[in-house]
Order: sequence, then structure tokens, then C-alpha cells
Amino acid sequence: MTIEVTINEKSALTDKICRLKLSATNSIELPKPTAGSHIDVYLPNGLIRQYSLCNELHANDYEIAVLNEPQGRGGSAYIHTNLIVGDTLSISEPKNLFTLESNAKKTLLFAAGIGITPILAMAEYLLQQSSDFILHYCVKSPEQAAYIERIKNSRLEEFTHFHFSQNGRINLAEVIPAAQQDLHLYVCGPTTFNDSVIECSLDKSWQVSNIHREYFSAAPIDHSVDASFEIEINSSGDILTVPADQSILNVLEDNGYFIPVACEEGVCGTCITGLLSGEAEHKDVFMTEQEHTKMTQITPCCSRAKSTRLKLDL
Repeated sequence: MTIEVTINEKSALTDKICRLKLSATNSIELPKPTAGSHIDVYLPNGLIRQYSLCNELHANDYEIAVLNEPQGRGGSAYIHTNLIVGDTLSISEPKNLFTLESNAKKTLLFAAGIGITPILAMAEYLLQQSSDFILHYCVKSPEQAAYIERIKNSRLEEFTHFHFSQNGRINLAEVIPAAQQDLHLYVCGPTTFNDSVIECSLDKSWQVSNIHREYFSAAPIDHSVDASFEIEINSSGDILTVPADQSILNVLEDNGYFIPVACEEGVCGTCITGLLSGEAEHKDVFMTEQEHTKMTQITPCCSRAKSTRLKLDL
């Protein structure tokens, strides 16, 4: 189900990040999101992009913040350049794949750059609940910190540590404590930042189940050594060849098999498909290492095969 919304505000948070406030076009009440939720945004140019919701608690409108990435795949540039107040968009209902653990006694929040968007919503919710938490916000400078005024103009500032890399990068070993059963960690940022936080946590004996991460973009995927392989469709028995220069998704669509897809780079999890047999070469950042090891699911937009054939639950 999609919802039609109108852009009722577009403003600059930094020189590279703009904020959009969205209201329901037909005056219906928008579904209430939970902290960490995102929406799919269907852009007029045909692209679908995911953005975390960072509206303030109890707000009637949705709010997203978009980093302009000129070298990206066109979504952010289109939003910054083409969309104006009064334009209408189609969006999905809120989805939450980055939920807070209700039983956590203490929560550590790590955000880098535009990764502040879901983390900010989490922090404000935890503040409202009088929960024990700390927010570490890493960004190059105060001028590039989206929502810095929103944080500093509220009680959230008491729980926030700003780390400006122009003054030296955050020392993760100092701010990430040893593992505790009721301590949970959430991180959102570029791939290298997320991976560094996760690696440091694991070095301190954290359980994977206590580490939660969300990527807003994937690192470039190396396809230089990709080889061809076969996929078998469980429902029909069709056996299709995936050439080295095509994705599983491309081959499926060329042969009349259509699955939901959005980001096409292994970030959002929309296209996850059951894997019945074969060994996948996982290239997504959506699933955890444990989920990869199980070999029961695959992201056909970017992942490939280590075995000669994969059997898909389609």
C-alpha cells in the first residue's frame, strides 16, 4: 500500500543535507512510526529510495533528511534539485527493521554523518521513556552536523557526545565498554564506520544479538572476479544461466519472474528470497553474518553463487 503525501517544507540542514516535511495529501492521519522506522519514497523519475523517519515525537507529519550525493545513483540529486514545496510523492507505510530492544537496561547509540536520522528518533524516544542511554554523534565539523540545533536545544544534549573528526577521530575502544548482557548497541553510518564499531564490540566479547546496525549505503561491490552460474526456480523447475555481467535479479526479470526490489545494492532487504540449496556469495549488508552462514536466504540484487547452481524458493 502506498500513501500520497505533499511536501510542505523543504529546508537546508547543512550545505549538503536537506530536510523534507511530508503531510498526507488527502488529510488522513499518517500511520505512527516507531523509532528507527524508514519509508520507501517513490520518486517521479522512477527511482525508489529508502529514508529514515526523524520527525519529532507526536508530530503529525513525516520528516526525512537527504544527503546530496552527486556521485550516487541519482535519487538524492533529484530530491535536492527537482523537488519543491507543493510537490506530491508516493511513499510506503513505515517499516522498521532497526527496532529498539525493549528489555535493554542501557543503550549505546552511534551515528556518523546522515546516519543520525534513525538514531535521533531512537534517542528522543529513549529520553521520553527515561531510559539509560548515551548517544555518540560523529561528523566532520559542527557545520556538517544535521540536527545539531535540535539536539542542543533540548535535554538530549545531556546524553550526547559530539565527535568532530576535524579535531581527531573517535576512539571506539574508549567509549565501547566490555560486553554486558542487558547492554545493547545501535549504529548507523557509512559502511566503514559501522564495521569499525561492530569489530570493536566483538573484540570486547559482545554477543552479536546485542549489536544492531543499519547501513544507509553500501560500499562499492567488487564484481571483477564474478563468474557465471545457474539458478533453479523451485516452482517451475526452470534452470536459468546468470552471466558474469548480470545479476540474479536481471535474469529473473528477463524471464518473467518479478520480485519486490528497491535499493538494488543489498541495503534494504526488500528483495530477499529463500535459498533452498547451493552456496551463495553474499554481497549484501542487510543480513548479519549469522544469517549469511545459514544459507537460507539471498539478496538477488547483488549477491551471487559460490556453487555452480542455486535453487531459489520462487
